[in-house]
Amino acid sequence: MTPFSKVIARSASASGSLRLAALMGAALLAAPLTPVLAAPTDMQLAQAATPPAMPAEAKMDTVEQRITSLHASLKITPDQEPKWTPVAQSMRDNAVAMEKMVAENKATPMDTLSAVDDLKRYQKFAQAHVDGLKHILSSFEGLYAAMPAAQKKIADGVFEESGRKAIAAHG
Repeated sequence: MTPFSKVIARSASASGSLRLAALMGAALLAAPLTPVLAAPTDMQLAQAATPPAMPAEAKMDTVEQRITSLHASLKITPDQEPKWTPVAQSMRDNAVAMEKMVAENKATPMDTLSAVDDLKRYQKFAQAHVDGLKHILSSFEGLYAAMPAAQKKIADGVFEESGRKAIAAHG
């Protein structure tokens, strides 16, 4: 575990904020958080989040699987579909943006980067995750607000579980 990921994991645990971790789990649903938590020297492998030989179509299939799984877990009703569609599109957009960044970074071999360049690359991926989370959150808020209390409880549990998995994977 890198010093950066230790600070993130420790702050999430120390504050007792599984909600924060759950929110970070939402980003995992759109694109793996591994690049944000990985050591900068491991960045190229972490950014790919899948084997390098995997074609872009297969990566989008994985995003579609996450979308389908979340849709089922949240028990989205036909009446909620208009509010769900922007959430799913946010997830797709985030995955495409991350894939574009990965492709751009593959053009520069890791061994040609200075420590400063490596940290800048790390910062770029971290910012992309924050921006993606903001995008998902803005679309998810409307959906969540339209959910009845029982369904909100289900959603809370789904995101809490995602947060626990994120902490366990990086803790």
